[in-house]
Amino acid sequence: MTNAVIIVAAGRGQRAGGGLPKQWRPLGAKRVIDHTLDAFRRAGLGPIIVVLHPDDFDLIQDSDVICVPGGSTRDASVRNGLEALLPHHPTKVLIHDAARPLVDGPLIDRVLAALDHADGAAPALAVTDALWHGQQDRVTGTQDREGLFRAQTPQGFRFDAILAAHRRHTGTAADDVAVARAAGIDVTIVPGAEDNLKITTADDFGRANDKLTQKLGQNMDIRTGNGFDVHRFGEGDHVILCGVKIPHSRGLQGHSDADVGMHTITDAIYGGLARGDIGQHFPPSDPQWKGAASEIFLAHACNLAREMGFTITHADVTLICEFPKVGPHAPAMRTEMARIMGIDVDRMSVKATTSERLGFTGRGEGIAALATVTLVKS
Repeated sequence: MTNAVIIVAAGRGQRAGGGLPKQWRPLGAKRVIDHTLDAFRRAGLGPIIVVLHPDDFDLIQDSDVICVPGGSTRDASVRNGLEALLPHHPTKVLIHDAARPLVDGPLIDRVLAALDHADGAAPALAVTDALWHGQQDRVTGTQDREGLFRAQTPQGFRFDAILAAHRRHTGTAADDVAVARAAGIDVTIVPGAEDNLKITTADDFGRANDKLTQKLGQNMDIRTGNGFDVHRFGEGDHVILCGVKIPHSRGLQGHSDADVGMHTITDAIYGGLARGDIGQHFPPSDPQWKGAASEIFLAHACNLAREMGFTITHADVTLICEFPKVGPHAPAMRTEMARIMGIDVDRMSVKATTSERLGFTGRGEGIAALATVTLVKS
């Protein structure tokens, strides 16, 4: 049995401000859509389809999701996602708004469990406030709240049933429950969650951030990893530091390309994860790593962090040497390291200092590096 997910993220809504569609705006340390995707990853569901505006395909780099272009309406976007799922033959599918980033595992489980006995299931909260009809600034009537619910997502369905319903549907629909009911599919209501809010306005970002902070305070795992490395100078006409080739009268010696800065950050990540060091993952006794690009090691450490559920929120490396001069190359180093690590360049720091001509670095015998990395799992 396969439980697939469709994340609807093709909208251009900017009522929340910020100059970007809400799904791409930051919420805490990650974007809104990244929180949403992580919730379904933690639930162990897949395949995951993300329906995107055609202009946004370069904004998703995750290898575990399938990106599909959206349509002119929400129901058209969902239909595109359902068609893309057809080769995977899922049994159940959950359809969720990217702008609901605080969906949690128990809610997902409730919807899936209801689909064991129904073709459709969706979370909702009973309306408890009084309801009015109004015109401009005047109350014109009241509405009985009995039997009224506030709809949420993910809305779940037996895959074959909802695909057929969308293929037959004409016109527009507010959500997938509307499409299902138009096709005669009964939809079971399961208890929703107050935290599962949909971000629409700037105030919603504030509320979501407050709720996220509260959750993180209860469940956050914050780790700090340290790294230190040294490479001696030898023959050569350049050095590679933090992925940038710098002309120099000497080169650095090492089994790989001897990028002391990248090695140090890599070890800091392994340290934060309590997973050893570069030498354990890529033994220098193994000839396949002779002369290897250090990007291989750093990418492995970053992927391991993601697999363990951690986000790298900040990295800081200090290069200790009398020469070459690092300062002119630091911006390029930050950019290259951020690219490899998959983080924003503003979260990557590269600094340099001398040892006042003291010690082996002061005598120009080599380069040392120190690094600190922060990893967060929530």
